[in-house]
Amino acid sequence: MRAVHAGGPDGKGGPEVLSIREVPDVEPGPGEIAIDVVATAVNRADTLQRQGLYPPPPGASEVIGLECSGRVAALGPDVVAGEPWSVGDEVCALLAGGGYASRVVVPVGQVMPVPDGIDLVTAAALPEVACTVWSNVFMVAGLQPGETFLVHGGAGGIGTFAIQLATALGSRVLTTGGTAAKRAFCAELGAAVTIDYHEEDFVEVARAEASGGVDVILDNMGASYLGRNVSALATEGRLVIIGMQGGIKGELNIAALLNKRAAVIATSLRGRPAAGKAAICAGVVEHVWPLVADGSVRPIIDRSLPLEDVAEAHRTMDAGSHTGKILLTL
Repeated sequence: MRAVHAGGPDGKGGPEVLSIREVPDVEPGPGEIAIDVVATAVNRADTLQRQGLYPPPPGASEVIGLECSGRVAALGPDVVAGEPWSVGDEVCALLAGGGYASRVVVPVGQVMPVPDGIDLVTAAALPEVACTVWSNVFMVAGLQPGETFLVHGGAGGIGTFAIQLATALGSRVLTTGGTAAKRAFCAELGAAVTIDYHEEDFVEVARAEASGGVDVILDNMGASYLGRNVSALATEGRLVIIGMQGGIKGELNIAALLNKRAAVIATSLRGRPAAGKAAICAGVVEHVWPLVADGSVRPIIDRSLPLEDVAEAHRTMDAGSHTGKILLTL
C-alpha cells in the first residue's frame, strides 16, 4: 500500500520532508476493520507531528492522519459482518494515526456512516472536527441552548464546524478572525459577532456583547490567551483548551476563577482510550449527523488535492490562509 513518509534527517522538518512510499499492507486485528481510503484531511496536529512535536500515542500508526473516508476492505477476526459493517460499506472514521495512506485499520467503534447527502470524498472532512466539537463543546463544556459561545479561529476547520453546530443547537456564537473575508464568512455560517483580533480586544467585545462574558470558550491558542480567556468568561463559564498554538506555559489567576466559579479544562481527543472515542462517535452519529443530513451543518472545504501534493497541503495549513478543511484524495 502507499503511505506518506515524514523523512527529514532527524525524522522531522518542513513540508518538504513528506513523500510517498510503498509500505506493507496493514491487516485488522481483533475489534478492528480495514478501510481502503478514498480521502483524508489535513489537521493542525498533522503539521505538529511532521515537526516532531506531536508523536502518535502508543500503539498507533506512525503515519500521519487523524481521519478518513473510504470503503470497508476487511473485518477483524472477531468482527461479525453486518454488525454493523460489511466489506464494501462506505464509511468515515476517526483515527489515532494512519490516514495519509491507501489503507488504514481502525477500532470498529470509531467508524461512522457517511451522513445522508454527503459524498464519500467530502465525508473525510467530518470525523475530526465533528468529534472534537461535539466532545469538547457539548459533552465536556455542556453548552446549552440560549448560552453564549466564543470560538477562536472561526474560519478554520474546527471553527467553521463549531459555529454551525452551536448555532443550530440554539446558542449565540462569537468568533475571532484575522481578515475581513474570513470574518464575513463566519457571519454567513451563523456567527452573531465576529471580532478582528488584530484591531479589537476580544475580552471587551465578549463582555459588551454577552452581558459580562461568554458561557463557553473553545480555544486552540493555549498560553497566550489563557488570562484573557478567563477574563472573557461569564460567571460559571467554561474554558476548554484544545491546542497550544500560542505557547504551552501561561499564568492562571485563581482568584478570577474563584470569583466567577469558572472552569478551565484542557482536553485532547487523539490519546483517549478506544471506548471513550467510541462513545464520542456514537454521540456524533446520533446528534450531529442528522443536522449534517438536513443541511443545518455542512462541511466547509477550502481545497482538495491529490495525496501526491501532500507537501503543498501542509504549506497551505502552515500559512493559515485557508478557510475550512484541506482534503487529500487517493
